Amino acid sequence: MTAVDEAKAILGPECPNCHEPWLRPGALPGRYRCLYCMSRYELQSVCPNCGEHSTIVRMSTTAIVQCNHCRASMLRAL
Repeated sequence: MTAVDEAKAILGPECPNCHEPWLRPGALPGRYRCLYCMSRYELQSVCPNCGEHSTIVRMSTTAIVQCNHCRASMLRAL
């Protein structure tokens, strides 16, 4: 792994829109905003890709935003 790959991994989760690592939690639980493209998202409990239901942790800064079944994003654009 190069230094650039390590730095990108440390920055944060990847935005589903621009694919930059600037996705940050918003003021409301389960809401996220990309600091790069300013897109807003809401964390869903049902995967929009495969329909698998997942328990979500809305109050954690380490909330998992990928489906455990198909690894698609559990974020819905607002």
